[in-house]
Amino acid sequence: MADVQDLLGRRVTVRHRLADGSATDVVGRVVAADPTGLVVQRRDGSETAVDAGRVVALKVVPDRPARSPRALDVDVDELVRITSRGWPAPESVPLGAWELRAAGAFTGRANSVAVVGDPGRPDDEALAAVLDFYTSRGLQPQAQVVVDSAWERRFLAAGWTARTDYLGGAVVQVADLGDAPAPDGRATVTPRASDAWLSRYGRVDDVEAARRVLEGPRTVGFVEVPDDGVPAAAVGRVVVTGEWAGVAAVETLPEHRRRGLADAVVRTSLAWAHERGATRVYLQTMPDNHAALALYAPYGFRTHHHYRYLVPAS
Repeated sequence: MADVQDLLGRRVTVRHRLADGSATDVVGRVVAADPTGLVVQRRDGSETAVDAGRVVALKVVPDRPARSPRALDVDVDELVRITSRGWPAPESVPLGAWELRAAGAFTGRANSVAVVGDPGRPDDEALAAVLDFYTSRGLQPQAQVVVDSAWERRFLAAGWTARTDYLGGAVVQVADLGDAPAPDGRATVTPRASDAWLSRYGRVDDVEAARRVLEGPRTVGFVEVPDDGVPAAAVGRVVVTGEWAGVAAVETLPEHRRRGLADAVVRTSLAWAHERGATRVYLQTMPDNHAALALYAPYGFRTHHHYRYLVPAS
């Protein structure tokens, strides 16, 4: 593990021993390294920490991997996990393949169970575990389910219903990030959300909880575009996890709309993500937000799936 700092940002394959003595390989980009070990991030943004004493072999591999599947061809369950890594809840507890997420009520995504894959137990036990997790934290139990999925039907059959008092779901769109557009010269990207950025986003009741979610990923940028002397007249957030980027929170002050500011945010976000190795990108917006859909369409975004939130009937 000599010269570990030279490994940062490099793509490697690491063979290492597990606790039972067997060996396994992990391939990805090194995102953290010191004499005690390193952290390898895979294409999908998942990470593996490897202790230096367990490394059997380490090799730097070419930076350009074999061609990845098109963004539209990525499995729905995989994409749900990828988007969750880009909007990470401070508390994340696995329930089989499901993810129980809690973040002090900041956004539905960070305060719902991501329902994909197998929970590892019978349906009634899995649903009871979801109820216990959220009620014990004083939160509304809710499930993020893919529309028209088998799990949506099973939750509905168990008496869960769609939320009616909240933005009840979203359309998830994806695009392949080939030659990214040039960034807009008016925009700046910083690693932390400024107070102006948070005020423009407009969904922040608990600043501490919001920051823990928004600033949680390793590689995240907060985009601001000033206009007519007004700082952060338009804002957005971009995150990179593995080969995926996520664009979110694109907002423009009403009196500054129709001046290309939102497009400046998107262009800059895509350029920033491309510079950091992203090859595919996703976003989530309301299916009836036609202005947003029109904004993203020229960059190749197409619908991958829809999700919605379900809650217990009582």
